[in-house]
Amino acid sequence: MEIQGGNNYLQAVQQIKTAILRSRYEAAALANKELLKLYFGIGQYVSFHSRNKNWGKGAIDSISSLLQQELHGLRGFSATNIRNMRIFYEEWVFLQPFLIDEKEPLFQFSEEELNRQLPSAELNSIIRQLPTDDLNDGFLIHQLPTAELNNTFLIHQLPTDELQNEFLGLFLKNGFTHHIAILNNTENIEERIFYIQKTATEFWNNTTLKHHLKSNLYQRQGKLTHNFQTTLSENSFRQKALMAFKDEMLLDFINIEDADEEPDERVLENAIVQNIKKFIMALGTEYSFIGNQHRLIIEDEEYFIDLLFFNRKIQSLVAIELKKGKFKAEYVGKMNLYLSALDEMVKQPHENPSIGIILCKEKNNKIVEFAFRDTSKPMGVVTYKTYNDLPEAYKNILPDTEALKGLL
Repeated sequence: MEIQGGNNYLQAVQQIKTAILRSRYEAAALANKELLKLYFGIGQYVSFHSRNKNWGKGAIDSISSLLQQELHGLRGFSATNIRNMRIFYEEWVFLQPFLIDEKEPLFQFSEEELNRQLPSAELNSIIRQLPTDDLNDGFLIHQLPTAELNNTFLIHQLPTDELQNEFLGLFLKNGFTHHIAILNNTENIEERIFYIQKTATEFWNNTTLKHHLKSNLYQRQGKLTHNFQTTLSENSFRQKALMAFKDEMLLDFINIEDADEEPDERVLENAIVQNIKKFIMALGTEYSFIGNQHRLIIEDEEYFIDLLFFNRKIQSLVAIELKKGKFKAEYVGKMNLYLSALDEMVKQPHENPSIGIILCKEKNNKIVEFAFRDTSKPMGVVTYKTYNDLPEAYKNILPDTEALKGLL
């Protein structure tokens, strides 16, 4: 059916649609902010009374049960969640001036009772650790060129007020379940800030966040064994490329029936392709999968790249070669050939040089260093762990293969 008004109506529809979606997003963000403040305030109240022994043993369980009776259908106030609210308050107590309205607090405390509050100046000292990038809407840690080998970071700081507001904005974008997952799986403030920033700017859901916590992304990102110093001349691109990779990937979706047998490359490739969404989650953000066994023809000879991706953030093709066992020096020559061919025959003029990743089970850093020494193309070596390599405590989180078969 032809609609009178044509393009004018379509343009109106798009503008109204954009306004609706923006309004929904802002409403959801505001609701999340209010929920965080509510949970923080309840956490403060529960912390004071439970830690000072005003309440007896089992008080939180009783309070949770009575709340369910008072407010039928109430969700989110189980005894476990109320304890989580206490943790949320106690771990972020220095944010109290920003999360509790002094004029209209949820609960009344005397001045003496509020002496536990840490001075707001502590927030300033902590947020100075926040890395920022004036050119991006995310954060970027700028590394000192002279410290690339020892991973010493130089943090470019915005003015305190601006940085403080930026941190609080990111903090309030995270859902309560995200905050609790971060608090339960991290040990220091720097690590927590890292995951808060990542979750807020890259829109991680709870599953993605838990995967990165389990794979220890904070410790792994930017630690890639690479030759970027000699093959990438532009410093800013070199640093972004380094931060796009980590030194080890957790491929916990790959479960080899014979735990003592190392899977060959084709078995590993098939498992990755069948679980490509999970592999991209393990790989990082901003990756698009182009294909596996990507065909290159060089002087009538065929070559096949195991996995080919494009990273939007660094605007580079990323070729991944899968290898079982230890890294071998001869892998570098083949990867160098692939990258030369990609740069000449596939890469678009506006894109950055292609990057190669050799994904293997083990590596000897000295052998990698010597193998990379005289190469001309940017590449790195990443190791991987499969389900079979996980500690028993992690394996037991999911049913074993036989149990799953029984359930199905």
